Amino acid sequence: MASKQTLTSAIKEDHEEMYEYHDYYKKSAGDSDAQARWANQLRWEIARHAVGEEIVVYPLMEKHLGAEGRKLADHDREEHQRVKETLSKLESMTPGTDEYDKVIERMMVTLHQHNDDEEIKDLPLLEPHLGEDGSQHAASQFSLTKKFAPTRTHPSLPNKPPFETLAGFLVAPIDKLKDEFAKFPTKEMEEAAES
Repeated sequence: MASKQTLTSAIKEDHEEMYEYHDYYKKSAGDSDAQARWANQLRWEIARHAVGEEIVVYPLMEKHLGAEGRKLADHDREEHQRVKETLSKLESMTPGTDEYDKVIERMMVTLHQHNDDEEIKDLPLLEPHLGEDGSQHAASQFSLTKKFAPTRTHPSLPNKPPFETLAGFLVAPIDKLKDEFAKFPTKEMEEAAES
C-alpha cells in the first residue's frame, strides 16, 4: 500500500530524526563508543537526506516556482554544501572530543536554520503547486531516492541535476561498504535513548 505521507511531512520527519540523533549523541557524553555510533547515525541521515532533497525536492521547486524556485534551490544547495564540508571534516575527527563537539554544535545550529527555512518558507510555497497526489508522489520519490543515495558526504561531487544523480549513485556502493565496517546504534541503544 502506498504511503499517504505528504512531501512536507516526509521532510519534517527526517529533520526530527536528525535532531533526535544529535540529542542522543549529546546524552551519550562520556561513552565514546555510543557517541561514535550516534555520530555515524546522524551523518548517515544527513547525507541521505541532502541527496534526496537535491534529486527530488529542489528540481520540483525550480519547475513549479520559476525564478524564485531556482533562487531558493540554489540557496539551499549552498547551505547543503557547507554542511557536507563540515560532515566531511567530522569524519576525520574523534566523536566526543571538545573539538568534535564544537564543530558538530555549530553545524547543527546551521542545519536547524536551514531546515526551518525549508519548513516555513520553501515547502509552503511548493505544496500548493504539487497538489495532494503530487505531494504524496514526491514524498514517495524522496523516500525511494534515500534508499539508493550515498550514506556519506561527498562535498566535491556536483549537487545539481543530472550530475548529482549519476555521481551519487556511483559512490553509494562504496559508502555502503564502508558502513559495513562502521558502528551504528544497536536496537537496545535506540530503545534506551527513547525511554
